Amino acid sequence: MTTTAPTVIVIDDDPEIREALSSLIRSVGFQPKLLASVGEFLKSGRPEGPSCLVLDVRLPGQSGFDLQRELAAMHIQLPTIFITGHGDIPMSVRAMKGGAIEFLTKPFREQDLLDAIQLGLERDRAWVEEEKVAAGLRARFETLTPREREVMVRVVAGRLNKQVAYDLGISEVTAKVHRGQVMRKMKASSLPDLARMADKLQLSL
Repeated sequence: MTTTAPTVIVIDDDPEIREALSSLIRSVGFQPKLLASVGEFLKSGRPEGPSCLVLDVRLPGQSGFDLQRELAAMHIQLPTIFITGHGDIPMSVRAMKGGAIEFLTKPFREQDLLDAIQLGLERDRAWVEEEKVAAGLRARFETLTPREREVMVRVVAGRLNKQVAYDLGISEVTAKVHRGQVMRKMKASSLPDLARMADKLQLSL
């Protein structure tokens, strides 16, 4: 099984800058994906595996800030490093408030960009891992019956078996059986563990 090299997407309308960044990215073992506009990125989408985005602020058509806003609206998490030849403090503040990792003014030190890329890829790996865990939890939750889901929500809210039974109009023994099924199907080792799962699934009474 081969591991795909992390991808660094570069969006810059200057071909010389794209080529220079491509050489730099390849030199540290990452895979560059070179694009000239936001439109090209939106057509191709984000690659599989760990990725981050090196994004010029000023681009033909949609700007780097337009893309940052669009990604947020689509709930696409992609660590972003802004680069610009015409940066100022308000621009930098806007980028960072939008969730950018770094805002670099050209010409910047290569090491500063590589450090930011490394941070971005680490962050993306963490996001991907979190999403895998969340997907596993959602899949386990889907195996619960409607009644077991009702029991789970009440158990993690701190209600005792007899209170759960009263809420749902069932016997205490039945509530206890459902609770056991919930723990088994969710693969929860303890009640606090189940509560953490419910928190990640955003369940509440």
